[in-house]
This record gives sequence, C-alpha cells and structure tokens, in this order.
Amino acid sequence: MEADKKFTLEELKNFDGTGDRPIYLVFEGQVFDVSASRFWQHGRHMGSHQAGLDLTREIAAAPHGPENVLKFPKVGVLVPSEEVKEKIPPFLARLFHAVPLLRRHPHPMLVHFPIVLMMATTGFSILYLLTGNPSFEYTGWYCLWGGVLFLFPAIASGLFTWWINYEAEWLRAIKIKIFLSVLLLVISLSTLLWRFFHPDILLNWQPLSLLYLILILSLTPLVAAIGWYGATLSFPLTEA
Repeated sequence: MEADKKFTLEELKNFDGTGDRPIYLVFEGQVFDVSASRFWQHGRHMGSHQAGLDLTREIAAAPHGPENVLKFPKVGVLVPSEEVKEKIPPFLARLFHAVPLLRRHPHPMLVHFPIVLMMATTGFSILYLLTGNPSFEYTGWYCLWGGVLFLFPAIASGLFTWWINYEAEWLRAIKIKIFLSVLLLVISLSTLLWRFFHPDILLNWQPLSLLYLILILSLTPLVAAIGWYGATLSFPLTEA
C-alpha cells in the first residue's frame, strides 16, 4: 500500500482489527499498520484503546514513547476533518500539546499519597493496639492529617481527568469511584475532627472508641477499592 494514501476517519474505521481486518491507527496525522504487534490483538490495546481511530492524544500521554508506534509501517496519512472539534478549551489543548503528561498523569501521581497515608493511619493504629506504645497512635494521627490534605487535590485532579479524558461520561467504574471518594472524605474528615477534639479517644478506651476504631479501619478497604476501580479504567481485566 502506498505510504501517501489518504484516509478519512470514516475509512479508517474499516481497519479496526475485527475479523480479518488489518489494524491501523493514526499518530500525528500519519496512519500506521500495527497488525504485527502482539499488543494490538483483535484491534485493542490494553483493553481500552481501539484501533481504527486517531490515537494521537492517547499515544502522547502513554507511559511509553511514540517510538513504539513509529517502528511500524506507515501506510498513509489522515485527511483532516472539519467536523472534528476540540471539546476542551483551546488554552488547555495547547498546554496538553506542549506537555502531554499533564493530560493523564497528575491524578495517578497525586492519588498515591492519600492511598498510602490512609493505609498508614490504619496500620499505625493497629500497632498501637498491639503494643500499647502511644507513639504509634500519634504517628497514625499525623498520617491521617496528610491523607486528608492530599485527598482534596487527588479528588480534584480525578474529576479533571474524568472531564478531559472520559468526557465526563458516567461509566460504572467512575460512579463507584466518586461514591467511594465522597464516603472516604466524610469518614476521614469525621475521624480527623473527632481525634482533634478528643485526643484520648484511643489512648483511654471508652464506649465510643470502638466506633472510632471501626472508622479508622475502614480507611484501608476504601482507598484500596478506589484504587482498584481506577486501575480498571487504564488496565481492564478483560478485553472486549
């Protein structure tokens, strides 16, 4: 096939890898044949990226470089379509073009902090109960502060990523993540304020200490579930 062959987006859909169709994709206006790649079996990559489309944004924001695509044969060029319009503000489009990692990576980077700190809160609280050493309880308290503080930018960046990369579509995983994130925020803020006004809630066991402990223990499964559903958006368990 001639390397200067012109494709429209509509024509490109006929090369999506279904059945015996070739597997084509577009990067920066150039059409590449990735049929030989074991990572594009049946026209899908990592269960989320579909062939037969312009994947310039996805490739620019991917953890690997564009060289993984450029090594495959170029079979043509994409004819620009006047109907294709950027759905985000122009200044953001220019920013993402200049710094592609800003499109997808801020949320994955930020979200690890509340995950680790919330788990640490649970872990150090358990260590205090096992050892009776109050320094573990204090450490868990400080971790809770860090977890709550990082939770706000993590949630904000998650909503931003949802808007930019998923067009605010109400996917099942998104709904669950939002619900669990709100629940996590309520529980972590409640325990933070509780511990602030009653610093001996665990140090001197009392009837309500058990409820406080249950809330502290719930932080770990909550952040684990939020992280797991987030991972399914990037790395689906099954391919369609």
